[in-house]
Amino acid sequence: MITKLSTYITENTVPYKNLAMEAFLTFHTEARECILFLWQNQQTVVIGKNQNAWKECKVHQLEQDGGYLARRLSGGGAVFHDLGNLNFTFCVREEDYDVAKQTEVILRAVQALGIHAEKTGRNDITADGRKFSGHAFYKSKGFCYHHGTLLVDVDQSKMAEYLNVSAAKLQSKGVDSVRSRTVNLKELCPTLTLQQLKEQLIKAFEEAETHFSSWEWKYGRKIPFDHCIEQRFSWGNVEIQFHVTGGVVQDVKVYSDAMDENLSESLQKSWMGCPYGLEELCAKLECQKPEIREDISNLLRQQF
Repeated sequence: MITKLSTYITENTVPYKNLAMEAFLTFHTEARECILFLWQNQQTVVIGKNQNAWKECKVHQLEQDGGYLARRLSGGGAVFHDLGNLNFTFCVREEDYDVAKQTEVILRAVQALGIHAEKTGRNDITADGRKFSGHAFYKSKGFCYHHGTLLVDVDQSKMAEYLNVSAAKLQSKGVDSVRSRTVNLKELCPTLTLQQLKEQLIKAFEEAETHFSSWEWKYGRKIPFDHCIEQRFSWGNVEIQFHVTGGVVQDVKVYSDAMDENLSESLQKSWMGCPYGLEELCAKLECQKPEIREDISNLLRQQF
């Protein structure tokens, strides 16, 4: 469990120094520590570890204009950085590495600014149906990082000018150009500044860690219950605690290690306020997957 949060912000804008700093922080992250590193690059195309620089970027034009080409440790695609872009890196040991929790920090920060952001696809965060943040990941010898971009006020004409984006990739996303599939956060929040975004990221970083390390999140809310049933199935274990008053389910808690992360919440919502009878409880299972619905129905029938 993470017990130490550290934040580093650099004013350096040369990509080679920033990538070196990122690697240093990653391989010097202490056990139970999570580091948030915030950084910016000036006019840079950063390519993934295994990409062909000449195929992904108009290298000659970029360097002729005084820009930089850089290669990072992580995989993924090429990205354009300028001073209208803010980069983040979470450095953490493998035992505490949690992409969902780290992504939640970005979502919380942007949502706190009044922008409706959501995770889409494998490694993007979007707003208004357009991408403003792409992520990439790296692991080596127990050390990990999760980093990405945040488009605040990027010169999108430069982005389109220097990047050779695959036509097939664009077609798969149903769009016509690099500019049409990305959005600057300032377009959605005109008063936004980089400093405000940094402050919200740091605040969300601290809040998210507090939330995920809390007793309530880790162990669940205790309730007085009248009936507890538990069984293991092929899809996972399930424990159901019912608190019933006057023949009606007043409270219910479902614990499970099933891969379906929505199962517990879905069952709890379905059964709240439901008459505590076999047919009534089983009827509420209609929204569940057939295999799970049948197994839980049979479990309930064994109890009544």
